[in-house]
Amino acid sequence: MDELEAELKQLIVEALELEDLEPDAIASDEPLFVDGLGLDSIDAMQLGVVLRKRYGIQIDSVTENVRSHFANVRSLAQFIRTQQGIRQ
Repeated sequence: MDELEAELKQLIVEALELEDLEPDAIASDEPLFVDGLGLDSIDAMQLGVVLRKRYGIQIDSVTENVRSHFANVRSLAQFIRTQQGIRQ
């Protein structure tokens, strides 16, 4: 597993206080919202704040493009790398 993806899984569990969930139980391609992990809009806002602080990234207002970045852990990791100018 990608190091950034593992870090994001841990961050999601801690930031959203998902006490009954182990980070390793989150599949990198599992949807974060609705049918997958079941996060909601409040969770998205909290996660966005944490990601901005932790990674120093810019997240625009909610658009389809931003929604696609937050689709799963893998797409979120790619978004962070792009924002930070890091190549895979």
